[in-house]
This record gives sequence, structure tokens and C-alpha cells, in this order.
Amino acid sequence: MNNHNLFAALRAAFPADLEQVAIDTADAPPGQIFTPLRYTWGDLERGTAMLANLIDSLALPPDSRIAVQVDKSVEALMLYLAVLRAGHVYLPLNTAYQAGEVEYFIGNAEPAMVVCAGRNFGWVSRIAFLAGTQQVFTLDDDRSGTLLDRAAFQGTTHEPAPRRAGDLAAIVYTSGTTGRSKGAMLTHGNLLSNARALHDFWAWQRGDVLVHALPIFHVHGLFVACHGALLNASRMIWFARFDPRAVVQRLGEATVFMGVPTMYVRMLAEAGLTRQACGHMRLFISGSAPLLIETFRRWQERTGHTILERYGMSETVMLTSNPYRPESARRGGTVGTPLPGVGVRVHDEKGHALQAGEIGGIEVKGPNVFKGYWRMPEKTADEFTTDLWFKTGDVGRIEADGFVTIVGRSKDLIISGGYNVYPAEIESCINELPGVAESAVVGVPHPDLGEVGVAVVVARPGTALDGAQLAAALKSRIAHFKVPKRVFVAAELPRNAMGKVQKNLLREQHKDLFA
Repeated sequence: MNNHNLFAALRAAFPADLEQVAIDTADAPPGQIFTPLRYTWGDLERGTAMLANLIDSLALPPDSRIAVQVDKSVEALMLYLAVLRAGHVYLPLNTAYQAGEVEYFIGNAEPAMVVCAGRNFGWVSRIAFLAGTQQVFTLDDDRSGTLLDRAAFQGTTHEPAPRRAGDLAAIVYTSGTTGRSKGAMLTHGNLLSNARALHDFWAWQRGDVLVHALPIFHVHGLFVACHGALLNASRMIWFARFDPRAVVQRLGEATVFMGVPTMYVRMLAEAGLTRQACGHMRLFISGSAPLLIETFRRWQERTGHTILERYGMSETVMLTSNPYRPESARRGGTVGTPLPGVGVRVHDEKGHALQAGEIGGIEVKGPNVFKGYWRMPEKTADEFTTDLWFKTGDVGRIEADGFVTIVGRSKDLIISGGYNVYPAEIESCINELPGVAESAVVGVPHPDLGEVGVAVVVARPGTALDGAQLAAALKSRIAHFKVPKRVFVAAELPRNAMGKVQKNLLREQHKDLFA
């Protein structure tokens, strides 16, 4: 039987000359003098082998989950590849998650191994050991930590563990509308099929160089960007954190850039962004959040390039894309057509197929669609139709020529700066604060982040609340990107005859708040 391990496929794409540069670092950890580092393909081969050998030496149970919450670094990428190589399941965690959130993820996934930033070892290890995790290591973005200390004694060769296409490769947690996060189970086959489809659709070519400025705890940065570059043996210019001026300065060495809308907004504010600066580029891709048509047009005028928008989600990786060629065929405000092998359809609430141009719930099918939600069989069953199409929860339309337009989220999802924020989760946290009777969180347009959350809070009788103080209290409880940008205190929330909060009225009331 052929080995369907995703790492084996990525490794097979490495160039014959392993001493070619694979990754150039473009910045340094805060407080350090910048010394650019160059990692060769041989470094990736040896580094992932040493880490995989360390994992093997721990004698973890088969298909163990390995949870990782570390700052972005090339070594963190190597760890991801090593987990695949050793045949275990990678569990990326946003670095902004606080103790309460990490406690849930570790308790739910029951990882056999956890890797965290050194500064967080005290509280993360306490949570992990109480949950039964046996192995906790540290990894920092300055190439230090107990993980690398232990791996330094391991051998530099390793045979990738045999995996089937249907075996789990990763679990990506996506917040639920009830506040309970769901772990989307992605297989080796899911991820490899999608990487290959994008490789062909976006016409990756010899000599391509990718500017990588996205986080790697996210589907966009890890599965779309990294897999794309690795599968094409393309060099990456690696930014540990996004710096618009520094990125613009490096575009002359690159051909491909992937970003979220807020990155494009911030680069447009740089005087150095000119047609000449982008003259060597062949492709700018945007995703993870809606791209404002104003940003789409300003980028065209300023650079001469048309941004390619695409659509995907944690459960499916990429689903649709605007065309690569001709560039003039890309349409602002749409997410293009389904990728080869991917089915996309629109149905109404009763499950009836809709005609071209009619708006309804988007459903998808294909080899990239996930295996289900971790330990949630009933939820998994609910999210698939009887003929096994996945109900995305997005609302949109498909034109007669196949172009898909997303018009909203059926579950009130807010996408802020590329990150998913579910109002119910934030409302639950707000309602636990002293003096709060109830709350409602809605998304409103924001020129930089696409959308941001705004909270309207009702105080308990006899209690005086301050919106700024409530927002400050939330910052110690949840990730900062989830904290509403403004918190208003109101006498009551608008409701319909059935008692349901009319969030549409709150959105309308605050829609121009950040205009």
C-alpha cells in the first residue's frame, strides 16, 4: 500500500539539491538585533526528522493529538511537519487564547503532548498535567526551548509513518454559536487533495517565491500558504509578524503573496507601495474575511494587480477561487467558482435547490471536506445533508456562470481581521461579569479589520456599568481579537413579538460607528 502521509507527499516535492534556500527569515523576535536566517531544504529534512524521532521516542499512543500554542517560527513549522511525519494528529492553538480557552481545548482533545511558549509554561503545564497529558515542552521563536534541547540528541533520518488517506492529520477548533468550540477533523487526504487542487488552479510555477506573513495556527497560513510553497518547492520569505512597510520592501524578491483584507488595507497606507514595487509579483490572494470593494479597486489602481479572492473554512480548507487567468475575469465582491473536484450548491431552509442568482444556504462536497467534528457525532450528523453535502452555515448565491457570492453568515459569525468571532461565546463571557443582566454582540463594518464586534449591555437593577471597564475586564478572559471594540450600556435590548433580540436593529444602529 502506498503511504498517504501528507508529509511524504510534501517531502517528495523537495528539490533535488537540498542545499537550496527554502526559507529566509525577514524579521527577528522583539528586543533582538535582526540577523536574517536562511534555512535550506536539507535543514527542513533534518530538523523534521529529529523532531519526529523525539516524538517516536516518547512512545505516545497511536494517533495521539499534539497540541501546539507557540509563536510563529520556522521551528514551529518544522514541528507541524514532524507531527505529520511521525503519524500523529496536529492541534494548532491561537497564541491569543487565554487559560480558560486552552483548558477547554486540552480537556476536549486530551492531547498526549503539549508544546507552548516558554513564558506560558507555568499555567499551560498545570492545565495539561491536570488533564492527564504526560508530555509538555516549550518552544520559543528564538530557537530555544526544551523541545529543541531534547531533539538535539536525535538522529537526522526518519521514515515517515505509514498513513491512509482517511487517517487524521489535524484537528482545527472552530468556535460554535453556542460558545462550545468544535474540533474539525481533517485527514491527510483532505489536506493533500486541496493543496494539489490549489497548486494547479493558481498555476504555481518554477521559481515562485512566497511572502509568508500570516500566522501558522490558522488554516490560511498553515494549510494554504505553507502547503502551497512546500508542494511547489518554492522559497518563502518568512515574517514572524506582519509589518506592512517591511513586506512592501520585500515584494521585489517575490511572486506570490497571501493575506487577509486588513493586510491589504495597511499596505495601501504605505507610500512605498507602487507599481514598480509590485512589478515582479504575479499573484496577490486574499481570504479569511470579506474584502471591501473599495480595497479591491484601490489595490488595482495603485499596483496594477487585481487581488484574487477565494473562499474556504476550517472544515473544508479551500472551496472556490476567482480565476488565475485572465486576471480581468476576477470579480470584486465574489469568491469565484468551485475548485476542480469540489461541488457547491445553494438550497433553501427546506432543502430545495435554488436557481441561479437566488440566495440560500451554501452546501459543499468534495475530497477536501472534513471527516466530522471531534467527539461530536450528533453535531456532525446535523451539519450534513442526507446525501452527504456539508452545510457551511454561509448564505450566498451562485450565478449562472458559476461565480459564488457570499452575502452573510447564517449564524451571526463575525470575521474580524481574518479571525472568526462568534457572538454567543462573547455574550456568555459578558453575562458572567458583575452587574450584567444580558448582552448582545453584533458585527459592524470596519475599514481595517473588515468587521468588528460591538456589544450592547443591559445592567442589573440598581447597578451602574461602564462600557470601557467591561471591555477591559474581557481582555483578561478571552483572546483580544474577540473583545468588542466598543461596549454600550443600554436600558434594554430591542426584541420582536416572540422575545428574540433583533440584532438587525443593533447592526443598523451602529453600522457607521467606524466609518
